[in-house]
Amino acid sequence: MQSCNQFLYTDSRRSLLRSAACGFAQIGLTALAAQTVRSADVQPSALPHLKPHAKRIIFLFMWGGPSHVDLFDHKPLLKQFDGREVTAEAWKHGTPPGGRILGSPFRFHRCGESGVEISELFPSLAQHADRLCVIRSMHTDGSAHGEALLNLHTGSSTFLRPSVGAWISYGLGAETENLPGFVTISPPRGHGGVQNYGSAFLPARHQATAIGAAEIPVAKARISNLGNERIARPLQRRQLDLIQTLNRSHLQASGADSGIEGLISSYELAFRMQTSLPGLLGLEDETEATLAMYGIGDGPADNFGRQCLLARKLSEQGVRYIQASTDYTWDHHTQNNEGLRRECARVDRPIAALLHDLEQRGLLDETLVIWGSEFGRTPTVENA
Repeated sequence: MQSCNQFLYTDSRRSLLRSAACGFAQIGLTALAAQTVRSADVQPSALPHLKPHAKRIIFLFMWGGPSHVDLFDHKPLLKQFDGREVTAEAWKHGTPPGGRILGSPFRFHRCGESGVEISELFPSLAQHADRLCVIRSMHTDGSAHGEALLNLHTGSSTFLRPSVGAWISYGLGAETENLPGFVTISPPRGHGGVQNYGSAFLPARHQATAIGAAEIPVAKARISNLGNERIARPLQRRQLDLIQTLNRSHLQASGADSGIEGLISSYELAFRMQTSLPGLLGLEDETEATLAMYGIGDGPADNFGRQCLLARKLSEQGVRYIQASTDYTWDHHTQNNEGLRRECARVDRPIAALLHDLEQRGLLDETLVIWGSEFGRTPTVENA
């Protein structure tokens, strides 16, 4: 690795970017804290050629693979065959996984006028049954979490592809100039990591802006390098001007380069975010009733409640695609029943609150809210 205190003179683009990266890491995005931006620097994202019914997407990602047959996919015959050995005849599709059939211990109820069956583990979400569309035809060929996450988010586990959020940002543009079109809250660090919200061959500006990371409480989550109080704003302004001048000069000399163009755009966006984002991350403007509805300050639901509330606030401000992810806590190879009770208690109330809040604010009809995971579970007991 090149030392960051080594001076290297070169006129090649690759070397220039490599050297400049060292300086960027030290300067940080706080160089963008100037108070004004030239209007010519602002490049609005292209809007779609047709008006979509849904203006935004909120994807609630349950990392680890929750057992669908215990939550939304009621299979009464599993109780009838509970304890039986899994055979090829009983399995019918593919190679039997071994072990014994396990019936769900949880009760299902027909909810709402639609009569959709929902597990007792989701009492709050069940109150919104008539707003739900449960898709039970999904399937996957992969059983490895890393492969499945990449397939879910990018459509491929073998080739580098843009994430679905990047495609949405690229295809629909942004409704705001002060926030990115794609934001991911507490994204997974493993199982594909950045690729799950990357832009691949699309312009770099369509990659998600990450707020925090998995395993970090949302109350402590921040956008890396967005703030630095050690540098005075006049100096930050001068640093930004220098960086952008060098970027544009190099871009003019080398021709079109999506990487440099994305870098320029991201710096300008980061500057605007310094004034628009802090208010969104805080809870000062929310009423006590709203915080209580999301379960904030109430034990298990607090962390995901903060994510769902932030998703609503980002939606109001025009962000196109928002993903909120749980920790890697749904991978229940043992103690499935206890694990499901624990995890559902963390997300049930916040999700129901999000749907209610969006409806009260007139946003639900134009927001597609998706609950999902990389895969479900086979209804068998392992090693039995």
